[in-house]
Amino acid sequence: MKQLLLIGIGPGDPRQITLEAIEALQQADVFFLIDKGEVRRELIEVRRQLIERHAQPGSYRMVQIDDVQRDAQASDYKGAVQAWHEQRAALYARLIEYELAAGEVGAFLLWGEPGLYDSTLRMLDLVRQFGVEIALRVIPGISSAQALAARHAVPLSDTGGSLTIVPGRRLSELAGIDNVLVMLDGRNAFDHIAAEGLYIYWGAYLGSEDEILISGPLQDVKKRIARARKEARARKGWIMDTYLLRRTP
Repeated sequence: MKQLLLIGIGPGDPRQITLEAIEALQQADVFFLIDKGEVRRELIEVRRQLIERHAQPGSYRMVQIDDVQRDAQASDYKGAVQAWHEQRAALYARLIEYELAAGEVGAFLLWGEPGLYDSTLRMLDLVRQFGVEIALRVIPGISSAQALAARHAVPLSDTGGSLTIVPGRRLSELAGIDNVLVMLDGRNAFDHIAAEGLYIYWGAYLGSEDEILISGPLQDVKKRIARARKEARARKGWIMDTYLLRRTP
């Protein structure tokens, strides 16, 4: 059975990698780097820098391969995601089967926290269905949610309160908003809800040199956030952001 590590590397700041993650990097023989194209090439470079800084010199190799693309225009969102996961799982199965020898340890470096809105664990379940036997170990990382709260110096929940986490496309489905963390919002979902009484803490490229932070009453700052998202995406070609919506006491 082949050994595989899923290593959470945080949302952008290379100093936020944990000691457990560094130890895992030093155990890996093969690092799999999934290339998402020229626009996101810097995400590959951050991974390379972490490997070169923390892995055992001369004891590993990096295998880089182009990612498969999801149909972002498909009307059936869940169907398109499932098809993408199956294609990616087939890619991962080939990598593990042919690039990882018996007795070697392979590793994927995952942005943020592997257990929070990352699809790698689900895809590796599909890999097992293809008949590839793997022994999996997950090393947790700092999430964008934690980084967001730290940057704005706010707790994620009040005493005895709860925190709801939703993707942007589901925000409008909530019956009410008291304390909601929104991730994967590609369409400014905050601009399509009743803003009265809501406060927003927003952050993009958290932990990186390009970090942007905006907070305030949603009604007052939502246009500013939308403009900042548009300008940042135009400048870099991509954006990763998250935000907390909280009912004003």
